[in-house]
Parts: sequence; C-alpha cells; structure tokens
Amino acid sequence: MHGTLKLFISLAFCTIAVALNAQNTASRKGKFYMYWGWNQAQYTRSNIRFYGNSYDFTLEKVIGRERQTPFDVKVYLNPKTITIPQVNYRIGYFLNNHYDISFGVDHMKYVMKQDQIVKINGYLRQTGSRFDGNYTGQNIVLSEDFLTFEHTDGLNYLNFEVNRYDKIADLSRIRLKNVEINLTEGISLGAMMPKTNTKLLQNKRYDEYHFAGYGIGAKVGLNVTFGRYFFIQSDVKGGFINMPDIRTTESSSDRAAQHFFFWQGNILFGFQVKI
Repeated sequence: MHGTLKLFISLAFCTIAVALNAQNTASRKGKFYMYWGWNQAQYTRSNIRFYGNSYDFTLEKVIGRERQTPFDVKVYLNPKTITIPQVNYRIGYFLNNHYDISFGVDHMKYVMKQDQIVKINGYLRQTGSRFDGNYTGQNIVLSEDFLTFEHTDGLNYLNFEVNRYDKIADLSRIRLKNVEINLTEGISLGAMMPKTNTKLLQNKRYDEYHFAGYGIGAKVGLNVTFGRYFFIQSDVKGGFINMPDIRTTESSSDRAAQHFFFWQGNILFGFQVKI
C-alpha cells in the first residue's frame, strides 16, 4: 500500500500546484478532487473456514472488531505515520454538477476477538497439536496457541465509486455566502487486498498482502465546501465483503475464507480544482 500512498501524495502535490493558478468556476463539471480522512468501522459476526493439507474446519459466528489508533497529532499528522490509523483516501473527477467517478482506498482494520468461544465443524489431522480430531459443532476457545487472525495492515478495500451531489441550498432555498452544503450518495465496487496477520497452530506467523476477494458498498453523507477549493465531508458507509481466498501460512495450500457486512463512519478533508 505504500506505493499507492506515494502515488496519491504525488498527485495531490501536483494538483495543488496547478490549483494555485486555476480560475474559479461555479460549475463542478470537469473538476478533480482529492481527500484524506479517517474511519471508524464495525463488522458483523462471520463464519471463517480454514483449510489445508491436514485440516478443514469452520469456526462459526466469529466476532471481529476494528483497531483504530488512539488520536495523537504526532501520528495522525506526521507524513511518516499517517497510514497507521484507519484511513480513507480518494481521487475523483466530476462528470457534471451532480455526478463524479473516483478511485480510492478504505484502509480498515479487522481483529478477531481473542479467547472467545465459538462452535467448530470439520477436522484437524496430524497437525502435531492438541487440537487434532473431528468436530461436529463443539465449542472451542480461540486461544493464542490455536489461532490469532487479523487484517490489520489492513482490511484494504480498493474501490471505484460513483457519487451524486445535491446542494442543500437548491433543495431548501437556503443561501450561505462562500459556503456550499451538499447531500451526497454513492455506490462502490472493488477488490479486497488485506495484509492478513495469522498464526495458526504451530505454523509461523504469516503477514503478506494478497488479493483475497471483493467488496461492495453504499454511502450517504454531507459535504461542506468553503470558497473555491476546500471541503469537509462526513459519510456513513455500509457494505458487504467476501474474501474466499485469504492466505494464512507460508504454504500456498493453506487458506481461509470469510464474508461479512461492515459499516464505517468517516470524516474527510479535501480540495477540488479544475485543471
């Protein structure tokens, strides 16, 4: 993800430079925009299947939680550490006054709750652990010697969006000088590229980026634009994530699969300019 981030930042600086010489227009059509912000996320429970040469089992209704970094100016605003929190960044283009298309990354984090008790179905054979056996709905404690499982660098949703904007002023006849308030709605579709941190049984911890599946989403939000270039936006976003091909160990035969619903609350800061 660092390469994607560097490209995004480079494009941002180039666009800002052009913006300093750009002329203002009341129309959005033909404008580019970029934003950066942070998200809070929640996930539904999910069944997670783990399978390999010596095992194939499913854990039912597993609880997963976010891991947002506590706010610290030195982390959130430091260029060297700004990717540590859960962040969203995006670049887009206005097709007309009401619609844009964009590409961005929703960098969420997902952590399986440790030591929870869930039901297990399937088998483990010749794994060299105390967990070998056949399972038909028994309870199991997700202890650290059995499984640690998280997408913490992160649960990366690389997606295209189509968004609509409607001025609140147009809808309500409110007029605010140099301030434009917009209701926004959008839909998204994209790929999941998590960096899954897993330690399963006696295997070494695995931690590599991998295209694991897809996501779809929808959002509604409020956009407040100040003057020519800058805006603040707040979104509520929800969707569905399906990852049938998660890597779990150094062996390519060891995989996991899960799907779940998610929602985000986002606060975003950006600028727009016609180039």
